[in-house]
Amino acid sequence: MQTYGADVLGIADELTEAYVEVFTAPPFAHRDPGETRIAFRKRLDSDALRDGFRAWIERSEDGGIAGFLTGWRTQAPFRTDRSYGSVLDRLGREQVEALLIDAFEIDELGVLRSARGAGLGRRLLDLATEQEPRAWLLAWNQNHATLAFYRHAGWTEPEPRGPEHDIVVFLAPTHPRG
Repeated sequence: MQTYGADVLGIADELTEAYVEVFTAPPFAHRDPGETRIAFRKRLDSDALRDGFRAWIERSEDGGIAGFLTGWRTQAPFRTDRSYGSVLDRLGREQVEALLIDAFEIDELGVLRSARGAGLGRRLLDLATEQEPRAWLLAWNQNHATLAFYRHAGWTEPEPRGPEHDIVVFLAPTHPRG
């Protein structure tokens, strides 16, 4: 397993292709691979420069990327772009500040189809939370297998304060819960 900071940009094309493979397959088959490629690469170029950015990459025996996890430390003020507005609406400002600000946000976790079933996703999560115990992530509420995976791994949902959205917030089992 290799750990990266901003130097992940040296393998950005390879990581982007791995991301596209994972996030255009079911249940994300509705996503256009070309648009997904462009959007992820653009985000990676800026995310890799965030304060506290880290990436963990596991390679297969043939040297290709088998799985990846990326994230960074969530800064104040809490963002409202992408799905962050829904998080704020669901949890409320007080909980967001107590639970998520200055915690490690796992932005992307992906395991390529050829590497699934061997515990790689769990190992990536465990490694990240071993180094960053106060961690959190978002998952799409229609990705039932992923929701079950996180729950089985001990990740929990903070008490909601607002309406349900299409995202689910999870806190790591190691998170002290504010």
